[in-house]
Amino acid sequence: MHIAITRGVSPSLERCELTHLQRAPIDFDVACAQHRAYEGALAACGVEVRALPAEASLPDSVFVEDTAIVFDQCAVIARPGAASRQSESIAIAEALAPYRKLFHVQSPGTIDGGDVLRVGSRVFVGRSTRTNRAGVEQLRAILLPFEITVHEAEIRGCLHLKSAVTQVADDTLLINPAWVDKAEFPNLKFIEVDPSESSAANALLLNNALLYQPRFPKTLNRLAAAGLRVVPVDLSELGKAEGALTCCSLLFASDTRDHEEMPDIQPPMDANER
Repeated sequence: MHIAITRGVSPSLERCELTHLQRAPIDFDVACAQHRAYEGALAACGVEVRALPAEASLPDSVFVEDTAIVFDQCAVIARPGAASRQSESIAIAEALAPYRKLFHVQSPGTIDGGDVLRVGSRVFVGRSTRTNRAGVEQLRAILLPFEITVHEAEIRGCLHLKSAVTQVADDTLLINPAWVDKAEFPNLKFIEVDPSESSAANALLLNNALLYQPRFPKTLNRLAAAGLRVVPVDLSELGKAEGALTCCSLLFASDTRDHEEMPDIQPPMDANER
């Protein structure tokens, strides 16, 4: 059984953090309807959805992926790079505590879950405006005892690593090579986004289905031509807040080993990082 933690759309979404997009009006009712349809698509794929209530004081809190990174062995509570978002992690930590032993990224480290891509036992982390070196090193130290390797990936022109690349099959990534180089991901196959759809690299792989936004039809056709089962899910209104499919849920398997037996780890702290 897989679980997805989601969170309702904040009524203050229009005050969201923006880095690469110009601010545009967001239709709150449409955003909520699209988010409910997203949760319905998760449920239709066999996932148990645990929906947290919206938080009016946290405009970006619907984007729960940035607040934690969940592994089979543990959960790492992130410290988002935007100061306005750092209190979002409190409710997420409470929601994850029954399922995983928790480790916390500490100041001066920052890391957004949207910068973390897991492929098997490898974890790729994008250095971005939201994720710094101290955050990456703390994540590496936390995961080392679990034999999970962390690789940094250089990105450009986009908010998060998962804006530029996501997993669409066991050994295949969907990628925008203008935003991240294929060489960062050795021994994997690639499907490139259509050049006219620069923001089309974000897809959500779930069981045997691939949730994908229909507003990128040319890239969608490439995915379908590769034999992938594509489930269209429109999150265009949340896209105005630099949101995408992966960032609206925290997905994990419900069955884990007893986390009381897991090692305690104190992440390193680098006072020189900002």
